[in-house]
Amino acid sequence: MDTKTEERTRSPLLEELTPRQIVEELDKYIIGQDAAKRAVAVAVRNRYRRQQLPEDLRDEVIPKNIIMIGPTGVGKTEIARRLAALVHAPFIKVEATKYTEVGYVGRDVDAMIRDLTDYAVRMVEEEKFAEVREEAERRAEERLVELLTEPTARSRPSPGPSIFGMPVQAEPTEEETPARRELREREERQRATAEALTRERLASGAIEDQEVEIEVEEGTVGNLQVFSPMGIEEMGIDMQQMFGNLFGKRKTRRRMTVAEARRQLAWQEAQELVDQNEVAREAIERVQQMGIVFLDELDKIAGREATHGPDVSREGVQRDILPIIEGSTVPTKYGPVDTHHILFIAAGAFHVSKPSDLIPELQGRFPIRVELDSLTQDDFRRILVEPQNSLVRQYTALLATEGVEVVFTDDGLAELADVAARANEQAENIGARRLYTVMERLLEDLSFHAPEVGETRIEVNAAYVRERLAELLKDQDLSRYIL
Repeated sequence: MDTKTEERTRSPLLEELTPRQIVEELDKYIIGQDAAKRAVAVAVRNRYRRQQLPEDLRDEVIPKNIIMIGPTGVGKTEIARRLAALVHAPFIKVEATKYTEVGYVGRDVDAMIRDLTDYAVRMVEEEKFAEVREEAERRAEERLVELLTEPTARSRPSPGPSIFGMPVQAEPTEEETPARRELREREERQRATAEALTRERLASGAIEDQEVEIEVEEGTVGNLQVFSPMGIEEMGIDMQQMFGNLFGKRKTRRRMTVAEARRQLAWQEAQELVDQNEVAREAIERVQQMGIVFLDELDKIAGREATHGPDVSREGVQRDILPIIEGSTVPTKYGPVDTHHILFIAAGAFHVSKPSDLIPELQGRFPIRVELDSLTQDDFRRILVEPQNSLVRQYTALLATEGVEVVFTDDGLAELADVAARANEQAENIGARRLYTVMERLLEDLSFHAPEVGETRIEVNAAYVRERLAELLKDQDLSRYIL
């Protein structure tokens, strides 16, 4: 990896964030689970440490993959997702159960790396577009001015002779006469005045709804979905792009408002300014050095006993996943991707199976195992109010748009947490996700009538919560369906 590519790949936040700071950032969104937060924080910081090593030693340091063990709804996925967003790393969440052993109908395990690369390409492309946005918008503005001031210029005949649409050298003409020069200068002054007026109107937003006709590119394949033969995806061949290049691209004219045209033209100009080959190269490098794959439901493919039926390929899926985690080269439509330094975070409840049921080779590739705690009533109360994206904050803001001020008291929050905890005990334990159903049921009537009640203040205290939810908890059969 050359120095320039390495500098672009390295996230500035990765250099600045220590493990303690990473945990503090995760604390803003996830309550508890300190062991899991510390494990992922160290794993991410080790990536920065590895980048500081000499090149001969750098390639020898591989990431220490992690298995998170805990029931559903305790924060496993959220920890990995927030971590990736924090360090601007390519991230993808996949379920182990969606993949099948080679020879069975279903997706092959290489698809997770191809999906991760697709995500990284979009990420890098957005960053590149942001870098050239000002220039793209300036160019788009110039094209808009030209379209609005000379709407008939496109239909004017060519000023010179042509053969098959190609201009040919015209015979030299006499020198420009004073009358012609005066006419040309007057036209130039009128055009300059019209362009200045159009720029002024565009800047003021006075003609945003005016319609304009622009030229856009369309692939001749259009919206036709190209179904590739089985196995062609593994070769890294993009059938859709191949057919598009085969038939070429055609241009068509569309009428749209100035506001829409500005966005479309800016996007076209950004495409011209950004080197797509450079985007692909940088995206692949970012996947190889910073990529994170969250492999959920790993416990569902654990087990080495001889079985028949749909479970027959469990061990086969594990053996197919093994080379990806060990380190291999996966062909994609953007180029080969080396998986040696991709961080894999696996997760599962492991209620029926246990990590030791995985094949030994796969166990050895996940040296770090952390157990996440089940959520308590106090955890539910904290989840309701402490995270930056807390449910109380969300519902309060939503209803405030209708002029309804909702105030949650301390005893109301405690009662809500108690209801969620008891609902998890009586029915299936779904962790913090229970709070979503409880809150929806609690505020269902208020949300329905909010546009009609006008500006008012509602206090959600313990009595308010019991009035709306207590009966449901008493009827356990009903609560299984509603809560």
